[in-house]
Amino acid sequence: MDKFILIRGGGDLASGVALRLHRVGMHVLITELAQPLVVRRLVSFAEAIYRGQTRVEELLAEQVNSFVDIQSAWNSGNIPVMVDPDCSILKEDEETAIRFDVLVDARMTKGPPYLDLTSAPLIIGLGPGFVAGVNCHAVVETKRGHFLGRVIWQGSAIADSGIPDGYGTKYHDRVLRSPADGLFIAHSEICTQLQAGDLIAEVNSHQIRAPFEGILRGLLHDGLQVSRGLKVGDLDPRNDPIYCTLVSDKSLAIAGGVLEAVLSTKTLKDP
Repeated sequence: MDKFILIRGGGDLASGVALRLHRVGMHVLITELAQPLVVRRLVSFAEAIYRGQTRVEELLAEQVNSFVDIQSAWNSGNIPVMVDPDCSILKEDEETAIRFDVLVDARMTKGPPYLDLTSAPLIIGLGPGFVAGVNCHAVVETKRGHFLGRVIWQGSAIADSGIPDGYGTKYHDRVLRSPADGLFIAHSEICTQLQAGDLIAEVNSHQIRAPFEGILRGLLHDGLQVSRGLKVGDLDPRNDPIYCTLVSDKSLAIAGGVLEAVLSTKTLKDP
């Protein structure tokens, strides 16, 4: 299926989209920040920016810097990941530029993306901040519940409630946030079994400790500058390390919505 997809953002939800689109034969490129602020790093292709390469389930991603690198990654069956937060690759010289059929904004900023609707034949926004027909062509619902993964062709996704997804009785305390501005120093590893009170990280000598027993499902990359209130970790009370390394049901549901939007758009159908 010769479709070219540009995905803005390489976090866990974006990576689930990339994985599913790649599996059906589409060519996917991910653009990211120079220092991605990704928490669920073991299921995020953004980690390739730090490591050069990273694997999510069976799929390898590699950092690239040029059109030649992108094509080489595709030829190898890999996902290319490029530092290009402004998507300048869309504005490259017409003779060398890749003609992307779809632009997926998967950064989950929960704010207006300020996209030009002419940037790609089909622009898909994930979650709050997108309005179909205004700043994208289609929106995919990202909130857990009855509408998760649904494609919206008119209107917007459910507004951000400020309440994170939970497991059992764990909601706000499951998400670990920076207690201050400063340098983030990690003291635990993802997939570690933690007891309540165990030290996870610190920011400017302010300690972040486990609020309950659980598996550390995600943790920000060590050595980054963070701001107070930024999400830096994810503690899972289900105590199963497999959830750290497999793409989530939520991510795959959203990916299914993206796939539906791509395949149902008449202008993108193969002749």
